[in-house]
Amino acid sequence: MSYLPQLQKIQQFFDSGATRSYEFRMQQLQRFKDALYKYEQDIYNALYVDLKKNKEECWVTEIGFIVSEINYALGNLKRWMKPQKTGTNLLNFPSKSFVINEPLGVVLVIGPWNYPLQLVLTPLIGVIAAGNCAVVKPSEFAPAAAAIIKKILQDAFPSDFVSVIEGEGHLVVPGLMNNFRFGHVFYTGNTKVGKMIYQMAAQQLVPVTLELGGKSPCIIEPDANIDMAARRIAVPKFSNAGQMCVAPDYVLVHESIKEEFIVKLKNAIDAFYNADNVREYNYGKIINKKQFNRLLTYLVEGTVIYGGSYNEASLYLQPTLLTNVSVESKVMQEEIFGPVLPILTWSNDEDVYRIIERNNDPLALYIFTSSDAKADKWMKTISFGGGCINNASWQLTNYHLPFGGRGNSGIGAYHGKYSFETFSHKKAIMKTPTWFDPALKYPPFKGKLNWFKKIIR
Repeated sequence: MSYLPQLQKIQQFFDSGATRSYEFRMQQLQRFKDALYKYEQDIYNALYVDLKKNKEECWVTEIGFIVSEINYALGNLKRWMKPQKTGTNLLNFPSKSFVINEPLGVVLVIGPWNYPLQLVLTPLIGVIAAGNCAVVKPSEFAPAAAAIIKKILQDAFPSDFVSVIEGEGHLVVPGLMNNFRFGHVFYTGNTKVGKMIYQMAAQQLVPVTLELGGKSPCIIEPDANIDMAARRIAVPKFSNAGQMCVAPDYVLVHESIKEEFIVKLKNAIDAFYNADNVREYNYGKIINKKQFNRLLTYLVEGTVIYGGSYNEASLYLQPTLLTNVSVESKVMQEEIFGPVLPILTWSNDEDVYRIIERNNDPLALYIFTSSDAKADKWMKTISFGGGCINNASWQLTNYHLPFGGRGNSGIGAYHGKYSFETFSHKKAIMKTPTWFDPALKYPPFKGKLNWFKKIIR
């Protein structure tokens, strides 16, 4: 199938300049927000079908998350669009300098299946706010969510402004990227596919944002508030059945508090996800049998001290804790992306560094300690995308912070103003008056060296 006629139509709309005005962008963002409310119940239904998410979780991690980002953009877009004044060096006196944020063109947004609305529609906010057009490719592995995304975007926007293209990613994405030069490509997903997208983009020198994953460690110091740490780790690790890129992937707990921490963590999981009166409503399912079977292979790579039960028919995998896990095992070499949590111990800092260095540049790092000095040390000596002190995963929800990885966990960042900047080109402008035009800057230059040394230093 050729996507070129459709893509050319979108490019023509962008080239017309229709997307560049403040009024147009504000109108589209408002239409976007209205459509989310209009299809709120349909979103709940779709996410229940794909991932068994309850309404409250849908609101916090999907609909409400997107709405809050739109509201932030609506309240700040005028300021973001203003030219940014900068200084001017002595050499160019009395010129004035400033930076203009210019839209990049037609942006391709490729989404994953784990948060199928949020991780497609949040970057789209930045695409629209920055004055671009968009092609959206939702994940085929969350088909109900993909269908409602298409319905929302077709209702909110004309197809030559925002277009949704469905299908199998390994067929659709090359068909798009190899036949059309996008202004930017934004991909959220696994590292293997991210590398392929990066290679395709490089052929046409297209800039990319790659939101990947990795093994995000959680370090627990002896002086941590253990009860609080257990609660704050249990929530994101087993929310969405653990299918979250910024969930703690493994715990590094100091050996002196291991047993106490495990007791507290079991209690938290029981209360939040595993008790009879909460399990059916609060706990999700694995997305498909492929992922389910992959996760089962991890259960034999350590000692199961909690959980381990599963039901293939319903794609249910109980929150599971593993100990006696080798750092050579597959569960410690691959991103888990599910409700399995290895618990390792350490006695000195070198143990922690040695384990983390096996999977460099994690997307996130979480530290639990009552010592500012210890927290500062870990944050400054380990490379990672972003993180929390005495919390886990919630940095993702703060639109004042950039969200993104580094190295193996990704390229670039977004959220809030950072989304606007990601999808804008910073055009540098210098305006020079005509009333001052010293002969010093013109040839012949012989004899002017001392003047140049005074001016340029």
